[in-house]
Amino acid sequence: MKVLQVNIVYNQGSTGKIVADIHKVLLQKGIQSIVCYGAGPQVDEPNVYKTVGKHEPGIYSRWAKFFGLQYATGHPSTYRLIKIIRREKPDIVHLHCINGFFIHIYRLISWLKRNKIKTVITLHAEFMYTGSCGHAFECEKWKTGCGDCPQLWDATYSKYFDRTAAAWKKMSKAFKNFNELTITCVSPWLCERAKQAPILKGKKIIVIENGLDSKEIFYPRPFQDLKENLGIKDEKIILHVTASFTKRTDDLKGGRFLYELADKLAGDKIKIIIAGCADEGIDLRANMISAGKVKDQKVLAQYYSMADLTVVTSKRETFNMPVAESLACGTPVIGFKAGGPETISIKEYSEFVDYGDIEALASCARKWLNFKNKNSADISKAADERYSKEKMCERYLEVYKSMLEKISK
Repeated sequence: MKVLQVNIVYNQGSTGKIVADIHKVLLQKGIQSIVCYGAGPQVDEPNVYKTVGKHEPGIYSRWAKFFGLQYATGHPSTYRLIKIIRREKPDIVHLHCINGFFIHIYRLISWLKRNKIKTVITLHAEFMYTGSCGHAFECEKWKTGCGDCPQLWDATYSKYFDRTAAAWKKMSKAFKNFNELTITCVSPWLCERAKQAPILKGKKIIVIENGLDSKEIFYPRPFQDLKENLGIKDEKIILHVTASFTKRTDDLKGGRFLYELADKLAGDKIKIIIAGCADEGIDLRANMISAGKVKDQKVLAQYYSMADLTVVTSKRETFNMPVAESLACGTPVIGFKAGGPETISIKEYSEFVDYGDIEALASCARKWLNFKNKNSADISKAADERYSKEKMCERYLEVYKSMLEKISK
């Protein structure tokens, strides 16, 4: 078996790490594995190829933003990718996040279909069935054909043209009659959405949740030195992990809600720690601590292990890695209902309230702050059984083998 994966990044960010994990597990099992990616540093690994030049994404993005078709750009990089696929002749092509202005998606999907190449597409976002936007939120125009987009900039990054109806038709045409295809979704919530999408009508759609390294990285770790360095003594700790921390009202990660939560909990012996790159000059409440960007994942696992509770305040997520990472480190999770998080979390060790309901979130925090004391080992064990990268890779292997068995029959 030979598998070729495609993703915007390799071994960085959530999807890049997932691709790297699958790649390494396949190699360990003696399966030929190749990765093609578009952004980030050049990787010096065998069978890992960067298909996009340094200045190309900027050119592609400007073209896409002007014409309003963000997935119809990148002809040269798409040609390079197809050339690699032709040369390597993989049994399976596995597509992950192929947005980010590096692939002409309609051309690639149509080419794979035309050449009857067995293809797996993992939905990490919604754009493959909405036709444009990564998150549709309350809008349901993706069920009927789009057009007159209510969130045009977020959906297309275009200030000039609303091409969402055209994009929907192009995506629908690309997927039409593509029979050598399996769609995997990273959460049950996303799977139910995908099954309602006309663009993916008649396709095989299943759930394979994201995995993480629960053996070497995300497990309960010693944290006393970290706690002392932060000057925390007997306060309870609530952790918020995010790529970037801001007070902006348009921030989908909901950093502004941490301030409201801090105010609600101001009379309690609680510290709220934010692990993430904060806006320059951002002010914090007295009961908040900024840890900055935590680049070392083992140190991040120490933060999860030190916390009594992890809080998620996103408006929309298809999965949410901090949920899985926190539980793997033995720490329960609370947050707002955001789609994916409440469907991938372990129910016994998490709770989610309506989006924006700070009163309910604060009440939830007080309820769960002492839960970890006697349950950390059980939480970690349950998370290891559910989220381990080994389990994720085995599920993908089952999909690959199932698709190839149809050929032999």
